[in-house]
Amino acid sequence: MKSIVLENGKAVLKELPIPKLQEGDVLVKMKACGLCGTDIEKMCGQYTASQPILGHEPAGIIAESTVDWLKPGDRVFAHHHVPCYECYYCKKGSPTMCPYYRKTNLDPGGFSEYFRVPAWNVKRGGILKLPVNVSFDEGAFIEPLATVIRAQRRVRIDEGDTIFIVGAGPMGLLHAMMAKVNKAGFIITSDISDFRVEFAYKIGVDYSLNSKKVDVVEEVRKLTDGRGADVSIIAAGSPSAILTGLKAVRRGGRVLLFGVPYKGTILNYDISDLLNNEISIISSNAAVEEDTREALNLLALKKIDVTKLITHRFPLTEFENAVRVAKEGNSIKVIIYD
Repeated sequence: MKSIVLENGKAVLKELPIPKLQEGDVLVKMKACGLCGTDIEKMCGQYTASQPILGHEPAGIIAESTVDWLKPGDRVFAHHHVPCYECYYCKKGSPTMCPYYRKTNLDPGGFSEYFRVPAWNVKRGGILKLPVNVSFDEGAFIEPLATVIRAQRRVRIDEGDTIFIVGAGPMGLLHAMMAKVNKAGFIITSDISDFRVEFAYKIGVDYSLNSKKVDVVEEVRKLTDGRGADVSIIAAGSPSAILTGLKAVRRGGRVLLFGVPYKGTILNYDISDLLNNEISIISSNAAVEEDTREALNLLALKKIDVTKLITHRFPLTEFENAVRVAKEGNSIKVIIYD
């Protein structure tokens, strides 16, 4: 089978044997898998939070199963990381900090003709059946949408809140969509790409700013009667993005650290501002099964139309072109299919 694997920091298309199943495992034929910014960061050696396995947003069809409730032909989403739900961290409400969470993964990754979902994941809810009204492309958004759902639950979005989102890529725009579901009021985004700045309006953002052309912090304050945003969502990992989000939030506001910072990220920021302005910083990392179930439910009920974010689709054999397009910035969501 064809598979994209990471070798010496480079994504390589290889022929690999189809994974063999052990008791409790299932084999999935990939039909769609989202290309995530973290995949690109792994290729560039910049990602700090996980194993160097590519492809974690897959949807497909059960090809082989060792469990009774999953049959060949079932349409499914597969979650790559699943916690134990029994350890100290899980019981204390930090399941993504579970020591088993990042030890789990898909074999050999979601960018493969076939991949194995281990029994650990299957047993703990890491496989969801897709309803007939949820396409494979939509299924490829379950994992990223789940991370957004969990993050917004952690930061808390109140009805009518003004939300400022730094980064208008696929994750930033998913945050904008989810903020609307959570009854946010005015939504502002910023980005360095003209394409993404303009694209944000297509999914209903109220105001979109190019941080290369305007003073974003000043503009956010103008748009909020001088206060600043109630919530800043930092959906990019650069130091400048983090500083922009911190400076654009109102006194007493909340800042969500969502984009993964690059290795060695250091901020030149006066920490006394946090205390003097009573700014709360909340980080959120990944998602668990309650979040994937909620994401699937929103998709099935058509509360969010994630297909609006898909700008490019590439077959597995054109993965290199897909990465090039994603890096250029004139895209939103790139989907890999087989």
